[in-house]
Amino acid sequence: MAAAEIDSIETISALLPHLLDISQKKIWVDYDEEADVLYVNFKKPSHADDSEITDDDVIIRYEKGKVVGMTFLNASKRQGH
Repeated sequence: MAAAEIDSIETISALLPHLLDISQKKIWVDYDEEADVLYVNFKKPSHADDSEITDDDVIIRYEKGKVVGMTFLNASKRQGH
């Protein structure tokens, strides 16, 4: 197994307690490197009918009042490095 694969496993493993803590049990994640945007969806397909942007550039998407996804702008700048 390549070192990069091991690093990915360790990184994802560190997220497990946080992922298991959220109420949504299905999560889809996509990262657009060129736009530096991370998309997190809790429903596929989702048809958001409302959204709001937070002070820290997170767009929260709603469908019928329920959160169906979040979009993190400038995602790479959020790393703890």
